[in-house]
Amino acid sequence: MHPSAHATLTKSLVRAGSSSNNDSMTIWVDDWQIHCCGQEFTPGDVVSWTLLEVDPKDYADIVGGERAAEIDFREEHHDQEEHTPIRLQVLTIAEAHLRFEVPPGGTAYHPVPGTTVLVPAEEASGRVVARPGARFTGYLVTARRITEMSEDAAARDA
Repeated sequence: MHPSAHATLTKSLVRAGSSSNNDSMTIWVDDWQIHCCGQEFTPGDVVSWTLLEVDPKDYADIVGGERAAEIDFREEHHDQEEHTPIRLQVLTIAEAHLRFEVPPGGTAYHPVPGTTVLVPAEEASGRVVARPGARFTGYLVTARRITEMSEDAAARDA
């Protein structure tokens, strides 16, 4: 990992972890990432993911502005050579479904703001129940970073 990339990610992980008492962070996992080469996961699983910082504005049309502001990172399977995977424990998973339309005069489909439905999930496999008039776009995952010694182990050793 390039030293400046490591420093930026480390600062971001500290910032994300310090935003709550349980050191959790919110991560976006694109539907195509899980279909392409992602592995299934469930709450409680420990995963090793490459995390990239995000601009929450990029997700406002997908999950709404308030939820987008909570996204700290996105998970990435490609172009990983400059990034070190981070070990995380998955806490929660929510499927994101929304409607897409071609705007008047347009030629491409775009997300329709305000149509997002977040569905709590027991697993992330890419196989979801279709929602009428909506398309599955990805997962919002909360997770916490796994350190060398877990808090429980540290408490036992104290």
